[in-house]
Amino acid sequence: MSVTSDRSPDEQQLTIKIKGRFDFSTHQDFRGAYEKETKAKRYVVDLKETNYLDSSALGMLLLLRDHAGGERADVRLANCNPDVVKILAISNFSKLFNIG
Repeated sequence: MSVTSDRSPDEQQLTIKIKGRFDFSTHQDFRGAYEKETKAKRYVVDLKETNYLDSSALGMLLLLRDHAGGERADVRLANCNPDVVKILAISNFSKLFNIG
């Protein structure tokens, strides 16, 4: 499991990549990836290498959304595999996030 983050050259976008399991064990690393961010207007959570997602991960995504501006937030969940998409759909996260 690893969490990494990168800013776009114009510092308008923060991309957070999660590799492996996205669960409570990633809580501190995930929060640390964005909590001091003040310049980003867009957030992308890249789930390309995520093979597992649980309810604590869903909660962490909601915390990121709140940090990013709540209902006005521009948070995209990118590169989701079919299993992750299914979990997000069951949880109605498609109403809260742009999933692609």
